Amino acid sequence: VQLVESGGGLVQPGGSLRLTCTASGFTFRSYDMSWHRQVSGGKERELVAVVSSSGSTRYEESAKGRFTISRDNAKNTVDLQMNNLKPDDTGVYYCAAGWTTGYWGQGTQVTVSS
Repeated sequence: VQLVESGGGLVQPGGSLRLTCTASGFTFRSYDMSWHRQVSGGKERELVAVVSSSGSTRYEESAKGRFTISRDNAKNTVDLQMNNLKPDDTGVYYCAAGWTTGYWGQGTQVTVSS
């Protein structure tokens, strides 16, 4: 099993980034896929957005209206489009498959700063 995140970087407040998670080694279409954020020094990863295996989506409150999660089952990818970024969005973003599998990527750093 492998989950590889890409697309992080440094962006100014108000800017946009698109994160991509590429999955392999499991039946991607059968799993809910999610993005999580861990802030520097934080102990826990907080859920940012999830897209279920059936395609329904759910967002953390501060992400609503700014972030969009989508999946492509043909390509085994899940994207997180992040618009109007704020400094509080800064952190390491991880993608995960399922809820109890323990399948996590290595993370990609997002820094929102002027």
